[in-house]
Amino acid sequence: MDKVKRLLEAKGQEIYSVPPEETVWEAVRTMAGQHIGAILVIAESRLVGIFSERDLLVRVLLTGLDPTTTPIKAVMSSDLVYVTPDTPISEAMAVMTQRRCRHLPVMEGQELKGMVSIGDCTRWVSRDQNYTIHHLQEYIHGKYPA
Repeated sequence: MDKVKRLLEAKGQEIYSVPPEETVWEAVRTMAGQHIGAILVIAESRLVGIFSERDLLVRVLLTGLDPTTTPIKAVMSSDLVYVTPDTPISEAMAVMTQRRCRHLPVMEGQELKGMVSIGDCTRWVSRDQNYTIHHLQEYIHGKYPA
């Protein structure tokens, strides 16, 4: 069973973050520039929140807040759930499904190791299934030595 650490090794452990005082506008510019759906909020080298596209829609736009003046700390999600590098990918997917979130920070103790998305996990599982299917088909068609 593959673990989150293998997924992070494959995709990279790049961490995109903003300080809590950053405006929503600047955070969204960073997210758009990096093609990411969520950004971590870090204060004094500590993870304090996460801001996602959903937060932008529900907590900023639908409430009429001005993204150019609203600080991330006012609209970020601070009730964080995370996984560890040793969490099975299937368990990370289950957590995201249960919590209805699409991004999970990866923590090892107090150290932030990266972030995984439901898209990352789905691609990993799909790639793994395609690999298995390919080898089973070769086995069925006699392409493996007996």
